[in-house]
Amino acid sequence: MSTTFQLDTSTSRANPTPQPMKRLTVPKIRAHKKDGSVDEPLVMLTAYTARTAQLLDAHCDILLVGDSLGQVIYGLPSTIPVTLDMMANHAAAVVRGSYHAVVVVDMPFGSYERSPEQAFESASRLLKDSGAAAVKLEGGAQMAETVRFLNERGIPVMGHVGLTPQAVNVLGGYMARGRSDAEADKIVSDAKALDEAGAFAIVVEGVVEPIAIDVTKAVSCPTIGIGASSQCDGQVLVTEDMLGMFERVPRFVKRYEDMASVISKAAETYASEVRSRTFPGEEQTYQPKT
Repeated sequence: MSTTFQLDTSTSRANPTPQPMKRLTVPKIRAHKKDGSVDEPLVMLTAYTARTAQLLDAHCDILLVGDSLGQVIYGLPSTIPVTLDMMANHAAAVVRGSYHAVVVVDMPFGSYERSPEQAFESASRLLKDSGAAAVKLEGGAQMAETVRFLNERGIPVMGHVGLTPQAVNVLGGYMARGRSDAEADKIVSDAKALDEAGAFAIVVEGVVEPIAIDVTKAVSCPTIGIGASSQCDGQVLVTEDMLGMFERVPRFVKRYEDMASVISKAAETYASEVRSRTFPGEEQTYQPKT
């Protein structure tokens, strides 16, 4: 029986699912790429809450609890201050709100870089506390030993190469990577090292398109692009960016809705009705029984 909880939208309460539900698995995601190609690209979006997960789940193969929650949820200037507690709590909510997609949780900055042993301690805590299926960590060849260490101990790992937000202070900003031959070669070799170490998928972020295509051809596991190429084996976006919740739109984002305007307009209408005393009306109040 699935231990997933679903939100009852009429009461805002979480209830156990009444029927057994079978999720996609990490091996199925890995096997999505056969003989160097995929029949249908993988779909991944970020989720940080149970309700968002519930809305996205049927449409996604993977839900990523990204450390981008630092900016999106907490208003932090970068992902650097994000903690294990933040990631574990939000990942648990996403697991409770979903039943189909593989839930992957980001390992926050400082929780895995020191040693494979540190990474195992952090990753095992994230999975035990949340029920997520896998972790994601940033870095290339220098993290291959850690990826192998985790994989051999039962923790599936999604890699991340190219523009790695946790390294923004070293990179000097959020610019596209791979414009020089040396950097392009390093991105490809980083991806190959992660693939050989056992990563079940690799996010390729902010990389000039020809290099993203080279990476996709060079590795046996699926690549998931963000600001990369449609020729990657899948795509991911930050859901709030895709929904138009922020004024700034990165080049690689396509806005599929303007939810910021929808929410603002609803709040404006609500405020007007409160101030004019037209809300609550008879339909929203309890009258004496006659």
